[in-house]
Amino acid sequence: MVIPVHDVNPARRTPWLTYALLVANFVVFLATPGVVSSLAGESSLAQLCDLQAFLDRYAVVPRELIHHQMPRLVPTGEVAVGPRGPGCVVGPPGYDKSPELSALTAMFLHGSWLHLLGNMLFLWIFGNNIEDRMGHIRFLLFYGVCGYAASYGFALLNADSGAPLIGASGAIAGVLGAYLVLYPRARVWVLVPFLIFLPLRLPAWIVLGLWFVLQAVYSSGGGVSDAGTVAYAAHIVGFVAGMLIAWPLRPGTPPPPESRGVLFGRRARPGW
Repeated sequence: MVIPVHDVNPARRTPWLTYALLVANFVVFLATPGVVSSLAGESSLAQLCDLQAFLDRYAVVPRELIHHQMPRLVPTGEVAVGPRGPGCVVGPPGYDKSPELSALTAMFLHGSWLHLLGNMLFLWIFGNNIEDRMGHIRFLLFYGVCGYAASYGFALLNADSGAPLIGASGAIAGVLGAYLVLYPRARVWVLVPFLIFLPLRLPAWIVLGLWFVLQAVYSSGGGVSDAGTVAYAAHIVGFVAGMLIAWPLRPGTPPPPESRGVLFGRRARPGW
């Protein structure tokens, strides 16, 4: 697996919406109940119950999204001590949840700092060029459509699941798909773990194509032991949606400039 760190494809204008999405994701993550204390290693049962109740309200649940089967009992965020020890209290929901709206709110929820930082790294590297090509408003609509497509695609494949789905991965996968279509020959600096992290500059079609292949392999359960905990199918749907939406924009998309200058201590040669 390669880790992208920078692309050689400068944008013509400031990607304000990409920056806004980055900030929004970090703000929501830090405002999520129990996150700050969990980062400090101080999570308690009460905080975990509060987090569970928060996610149940704002995350996508496939069964709710497809069948509109709303649960009669949900976590309340409170803790009670029973015969088997302390646990989270469940009760009738004290709110009206819109499954369709949850597909939007879930795009800004992340389960851990690693989940958040991984998503934001890809958005930071590839989002600016897609926003530059589409324009601010169209990029925002594109991001939302890819996120919704990923959520509904995953839910259709897991229609009876009651497990919450969170994260910006589906929408960002759409950004990656669009980048592959519009800038396949752009150069991307990546770190390859080989004894040490080896910096290499590769074409975007290799970096993003490899990423897509890995998502497909993981989605089938191959090569991983926790395939059920990551919504790889949502990544695939979002990626394909991004490719399809961006395809009409291929004509007229200016090619990325040939890189010149020093990166990672080596002078880049034209055409690399």
